Amino acid sequence: MSSISNKPTTRGPPPHEGTALLPHNSGPSSAPHHHPIIPPPSVNSWNAFFFDRRQTPGRDSDRLAIRICASLWHVTKVTLLSNYVNLLLVTVPLGIVAGVLAWSPVVVFTLNFLAIIPLAAVLSFATEEIAAKLGQALGGLLSATFGNAVELIVSIVALKDGQIEVVQSSMLGSILSNLLLVMGTCFLLGGLRHRGSTGHGTEQEFAQAAAQTTCSLMTLSSASLVLPAALYAVMDKNGSHGKKMQHSILVLSHGTAVLLLLLYIVYLTFQLRTHSNLFEAEGQNGVAGQSGLAHDGQAYNGQAHNGQAHNGHTHNGEAHNGQTQNHTTLNMTNHTTDEHDDDDDDDNDPEIGPISASAVLIVTTVLVAICAQYLVGSIDAIVATQNISKTFIGLILIPIVGNAAEHVTAVVVAMEDKMDLAMGVAIGSSIQIALGLTPFLVIVGWIIGQPMSLHFETFATVAFAISVLVSTYVIQDGKSNYLEGAMLLGLYVIIAVAFFVTPGDALQKLSAVIGA
Repeated sequence: MSSISNKPTTRGPPPHEGTALLPHNSGPSSAPHHHPIIPPPSVNSWNAFFFDRRQTPGRDSDRLAIRICASLWHVTKVTLLSNYVNLLLVTVPLGIVAGVLAWSPVVVFTLNFLAIIPLAAVLSFATEEIAAKLGQALGGLLSATFGNAVELIVSIVALKDGQIEVVQSSMLGSILSNLLLVMGTCFLLGGLRHRGSTGHGTEQEFAQAAAQTTCSLMTLSSASLVLPAALYAVMDKNGSHGKKMQHSILVLSHGTAVLLLLLYIVYLTFQLRTHSNLFEAEGQNGVAGQSGLAHDGQAYNGQAHNGQAHNGHTHNGEAHNGQTQNHTTLNMTNHTTDEHDDDDDDDNDPEIGPISASAVLIVTTVLVAICAQYLVGSIDAIVATQNISKTFIGLILIPIVGNAAEHVTAVVVAMEDKMDLAMGVAIGSSIQIALGLTPFLVIVGWIIGQPMSLHFETFATVAFAISVLVSTYVIQDGKSNYLEGAMLLGLYVIIAVAFFVTPGDALQKLSAVIGA
């Protein structure tokens, strides 16, 4: 009774200050209903649980089991929400089941093809999360190493199965898709979207020094393919000379691969350490460009250029002392606030810890390897039953699998006039494949006893050399427009169609049809 008599002194605010649903003199029976112990979940609570990447209820719980479950769900949620393409993750278990149960080769190939696309996006996300904790040098090295991890895994699986034609075609196709398809789409859509204040089209700009450096490296990689083809053309291919020729090409390929890998290490040192300023995406004056990106004290894409307005666009028509001002960026009045808000959001985006990111990286790598095994294992059956060739699969389809998410990202940032970022994806990935991944696969083939060489078929070598030549001429001035994008896309389509109707592929299709 004493507790009842003391209740009014501890009950809280009077009725007119509290809730009208709880009467002041409700008696002891009403005490348990004064305030609910666990309030019903609100819409915001469900949003935080399922869709808020910054927080997950339960991570700060005193109960260990709840805290562990909430942390696991947070990592899963952040990973799933990192990219829209992750909706295709539902095909991962379907593809594995299709491979285990030996379904139709077309079904196995299609499901695992679709499954690798979101896995590549998750792999890229986990790599970026880890790289963000390692600093510029180590982070850049990690990103460069895992930048084409999907192509590496698929190619190693194919190389282990003796699918050398698929490996060579996928390497060539990845380079061509970056140089022609991705860069062409960036130039085309970016150029069509952006116009000057007078309504006329403008040229988008990017770091010219970085573009010229990468073009030189791509030319060198092209030479590394031309030399084995030239050696093959001049040597006698008959009788015992044929085996000697193959041995000579392998020796040349092995030596060239080692040199290319060393050169790639030098390039990474140049990019990440000694000359990183050439590849930076922010101006040296501390002013971040909203569209074009300043380099070496100069600003691109409608910003002041050595005291003069470049492309005829300055806000308020002023440029002072050769330095860019915050108001000189093209269309800054319309986008400055939104851009800064977006930057703040990006900076505050939730990050999973390096241990969690490493776990995601390991699990995703295993899943990619499993799906790649079933994908590659179904290629022979696909070639035998469908009107498609190994070269076309390696040249067109596998590159799409490996870089679909990054390709979409490059196009999106190009449409936002951030051409340095778009070029970093397109050209940077091409360099990684040409100087890093391809020679590495030659070394792997050397180790496991597969005759993987840098001798591509003559048509492939010519197509690659032409693509590098055209790309070099297009980007060496540091400017782009939609016409140049249309040219690159047109060249890509021509090469793709030409590979599809290559005489060697036609013979393979004919043999499959007549059962020879």
